[in-house]
Amino acid sequence: MSEIDKMPVLFIGHGSPMNIISNNSYTESLVKLGKELPRPKAIMVISAHWMTDGTYVTCNERPKTIYDFYGFPQELYEIQYPSQGSPDKADLACRSVHKAEVKCSNQWGLDHASWAVLKHMYPDADIPVFEMSIDYSFNDWQPKMMQHHYDMAAELGELRKQGVLIIGSGNIVHNLSLIDFRNVDAKPYGWAVEFDEKVKANLLSGNHRDLIEYLNMGKTATMAVPTLDHYLPMVYAISLQEKGEPLEFIHEGFQHASISMRCFKIG
Repeated sequence: MSEIDKMPVLFIGHGSPMNIISNNSYTESLVKLGKELPRPKAIMVISAHWMTDGTYVTCNERPKTIYDFYGFPQELYEIQYPSQGSPDKADLACRSVHKAEVKCSNQWGLDHASWAVLKHMYPDADIPVFEMSIDYSFNDWQPKMMQHHYDMAAELGELRKQGVLIIGSGNIVHNLSLIDFRNVDAKPYGWAVEFDEKVKANLLSGNHRDLIEYLNMGKTATMAVPTLDHYLPMVYAISLQEKGEPLEFIHEGFQHASISMRCFKIG
């Protein structure tokens, strides 16, 4: 593929680990996406499953495959994603951010927010991958600390120019306490659909303010986002949208009634 000025930014709703071995409209959209995107020099995933005190990036030469889920079929625990790391691009991430200190870590690897998605997009594991954690140490999230995450992530734009595909991996609606584990195609709750549609409208209009201060979107917000771990990767993604950059949806839908699988591409 020809060189481009900068790589796109993705937000991927990754959902259940069962998607690793499933063939459905969601996983098919990831396969298609991997074939259509410009080939990255490296991939950085902002992971909903790496919560830390402070912000870190993985600097491993060979990041391990992490099975951060329990009670699933043995088949999942036998899958490997043996990509190389990208210590040089991880170092660039550290140097690019000035609003917070970003540190290197060799203690983590690739959790399923990364490899469950990349297994479909790039099944050969032939592109270097590293992760960025989410600083989850704040006690007061609203609205100051949400803005902190947005502003910090906006400083990562240089990575796009250096051929890095940035992926925020979480879920816009993610309520495990009300999930229908038995039925992946269960009818989604009304409150889940309502919130997801409000997020969609704000994404299309470029209203980042209400996406950051998500409680502005009404009473359904607390049901849809009971914790911020899966929502924040979306905030990181939109922070990198430059003026006039298009946003398009890669996939829309729900799984297990309370998980939005909405995915989008910026650029």
